Amino acid sequence: MNAPTTTLATTIPGEHIRIAVNETTEPFWEAAKTRRLVAPQCADCGAFRLPPTPFCPKCQSNNIIWPELSGDATVYSFAVVHGFPGMPDLLLVPAVLDLPDAPGARLISNIVDVSPADVTIGMRVHVDFTPIADGWMLPVFRTISAYRDGQ
Repeated sequence: MNAPTTTLATTIPGEHIRIAVNETTEPFWEAAKTRRLVAPQCADCGAFRLPPTPFCPKCQSNNIIWPELSGDATVYSFAVVHGFPGMPDLLLVPAVLDLPDAPGARLISNIVDVSPADVTIGMRVHVDFTPIADGWMLPVFRTISAYRDGQ
C-alpha cells in the first residue's frame, strides 16, 4: 500500500501575478516590497480599512496614515481551490484574515505551505512575502509554526 501524498497549499506562481497600483494602493505595495505589512488608518477618526480607499468610509476624511502591523492574523474564513485555469494541479487556500492590530480591517490573501485539511477558522497565521511580476512582493500567510520553522 502506498503512503498518501500530502499536497500543501501554495499561491499562483509569481510570474503570473500582476497588480495595479495607484496613489491609493501604492503605500501598501511599496511596504510589501520591503517585507512590511501596513494598513491604511484614518488620521482623523482612527478607523482602519482594507482594501485601501481614498477616503475613510466612517468619517469621509482623506487624511491617511500607514502604520506598520505585526503581521499576525487570524483566519476569519477560507476556501480550498483545487486547480486554476491553465494550472490544474494548483492547490490554493484563499482566506479572509482578521488583523488584530488593525481592528475592523480584513485582508484577503493565501495561506501557504499547509495542508488544506489543517486550516481552521480562528487559526493564527503570520505574514510572509513572495516575489511576483514587475519586482513587487505579495503578502501570503503561513501557520505560526511554519513561520517560526522557516526563520
